[in-house]
Amino acid sequence: MVPRVEQAVVVVVIKKSLISLSCLSRIVFLWVVFLWTSSFVHAGVLPEDRADILIHSYNGGGMDIEAPSFLVRKKVHKKFSMVVNHYIDTLSSASIDVLARASQYSEERIENSVGLDFLHRKSMINMGFTKSDENDFSAKSAHFGVSQDFFGDLTNMSLGYSRGNDTVGKTGDPEFEETVVRQHYRFAVSQILTKNMLMNFGWETITDQGFLGNPYRAARFIDNTAARQFTYSDEVYPQSRTSSAFAIDTMNYLPHRASLHFRYRFYNDSWGITAHDAKVGYVHTHRENWIFEINYRFYIQEGADFYSDLFPFSESQNFVARDKELSAFNDHSIGLGATYEHKFAATSLVKKASINLFFTYIQFNYDDFRDVTAKQANGDFYAVGEEPLYRFSARVTRFFVSCWY
Repeated sequence: MVPRVEQAVVVVVIKKSLISLSCLSRIVFLWVVFLWTSSFVHAGVLPEDRADILIHSYNGGGMDIEAPSFLVRKKVHKKFSMVVNHYIDTLSSASIDVLARASQYSEERIENSVGLDFLHRKSMINMGFTKSDENDFSAKSAHFGVSQDFFGDLTNMSLGYSRGNDTVGKTGDPEFEETVVRQHYRFAVSQILTKNMLMNFGWETITDQGFLGNPYRAARFIDNTAARQFTYSDEVYPQSRTSSAFAIDTMNYLPHRASLHFRYRFYNDSWGITAHDAKVGYVHTHRENWIFEINYRFYIQEGADFYSDLFPFSESQNFVARDKELSAFNDHSIGLGATYEHKFAATSLVKKASINLFFTYIQFNYDDFRDVTAKQANGDFYAVGEEPLYRFSARVTRFFVSCWY
């Protein structure tokens, strides 16, 4: 699957002595919204002690994924913060790729990760390790990052590096075992532009080396001797891939404790894939306990150089792929979310708790991937190369409870 690059964004801590109280309240509100709507991390102060329980589900395109997750974060002294996460996802797939050549299957993946943050004056150092296992795939990765405040804490810069080692297997073939080495470089700058506006710029480069294909997928070739005039053969991918992406995020404070946020990301890689991603969202608070969000996102990409829905003949080129995620396609999504937050007494063991529910609807439209399982009104299959283009919708639901202690 084409990586949807995650942007590591740094949020700055502002001292009251630098700005007025009214300006401070707006900035703080923007920080809260940033942390709630994206994957921002912050420097200058350690994360708060908290525990999260998440239930995540994905339903669409013949795939059903259920994924509970449990996270605990705890400060150690005044300089350190530790985090532990346990994540399980259960997949049941009857997607078009599966139905075209095989039957429905199920599998489970278990992921565990640990992390440590170290605060030294205005610098934050973080490191972590993640291990993931399933029946035919295992992955290990480690990451390291550092961020630093500048210019009166109005600017923050962060750098990060991670390295992963994957082992790829194949169910039913105990002799099949391939490896992949992944390296990830990150850079981000966050800037407070005005009392009403925050902006972040993020850049990432990823290099992959090894077996980058999928042992279960196959490419389609014209074959006039076959019953349906085509046949399948194993995909062949390059052994290396380099991808880069940059993103710009902005957050604007609006009256009545509301905000408008915008994000644009550009991605390209050495396989010829180019993608554009834009998202706009609105966040509104109600009284002291509620936060509501609505957002819209659009994604479009060009296909890989060696992708084709139907190749003219077997071994027509060195590299061949029919993975629909490497094709040209676009998707639209609209998301809704609500958070209810409750503060407890200062003497209580739990200081604050929140209940969060998010729902996203996504529509995928493929420009060069055809549905070979589709049939005409009379029950016959379509002629080879004339099948309807594939499209499907998906629903993503996230429900989680957070407790600060």
